[in-house]
Amino acid sequence: MLDLAIVIVSYNTRDLLRTCLRTVYASEGSFAFHVTVVDNAGSDGSIDMVRTEFPLAAAFAAPRNGGFAYANNIGLASYGFAQGVDPATTPRYALLLNPDTELPPNALADMLALMDGRPELGAAGPKLILPDGRLDKACRRAFPSPYAFISRGLGLSKLFPNSRRFAQYNLTFLPEDEEAEVDSVVGAFMLVRGEAIARVGLLDEAFFMHGEDLDWAFRIKKAGYRVWYYPKVRVLHHKGAASRGNPRVRYAFYQAMIIFVRKHYRTDTPFWLYGLILAGIAVKGAVDVGSTWLTSLWRGRAHPPARPYEATV
Repeated sequence: MLDLAIVIVSYNTRDLLRTCLRTVYASEGSFAFHVTVVDNAGSDGSIDMVRTEFPLAAAFAAPRNGGFAYANNIGLASYGFAQGVDPATTPRYALLLNPDTELPPNALADMLALMDGRPELGAAGPKLILPDGRLDKACRRAFPSPYAFISRGLGLSKLFPNSRRFAQYNLTFLPEDEEAEVDSVVGAFMLVRGEAIARVGLLDEAFFMHGEDLDWAFRIKKAGYRVWYYPKVRVLHHKGAASRGNPRVRYAFYQAMIIFVRKHYRTDTPFWLYGLILAGIAVKGAVDVGSTWLTSLWRGRAHPPARPYEATV
């Protein structure tokens, strides 16, 4: 049986993808893995590069840019992952990996050892480090509960980063090098147990970009598994390589937050609070997307805010 199925979704990140794959294939350890690259309707020749330079990997061109969840599901389905499928017929684990990551040689072996030794874990992620050495805060998160939304929206999480009350979303009160159970890790490196996928299914394609990993973790935890942050493994993350400064991506972020709230909190949140949260997301999103668009307009590369399915990964 294959131990690990790795799915990498690429969108015009050919050079970063090449480096990522080199680090993947330099991995050390006694486990069997396979890589599938799904090109999300890019135009930089990533598919040809993968097929030429990494013949052991599978490479698929998505028929359209349907978003991060859509493209990852193409890769996951190619290994037979689906809700209700006998996990004995699929790889033991699946890894969502961004093309803008670089793995140390021990990363995959150590993450697999963690999961093998902790059968209660449904998903896990390492410590992600940005190029400047700072922690990528998204690598360990709490679910965006109504209270976390309010604290984040009012800026209290930034004012009090060490407060358990106000800094819930990015868990900045936790030491960076302390492993811990968390609500979610990030889809840039998200290792998921095959049995968990058989129970909860694939990613929700209603999320175009952002939020799909939170939603997956939410369903995994609801199914009775735990999600773990494991900082003993450190992975470099060139965050936002395909989307930095793009107003369409910012739009997709706030759209994802609205989808998440509607999906998971609508029935259990008082009407007035539910409405307040949606209004807060809309206002904050309008300011953020508008300022990002004006900045990109000033730089001469603006695009008007797009509908979610038109956004760029």
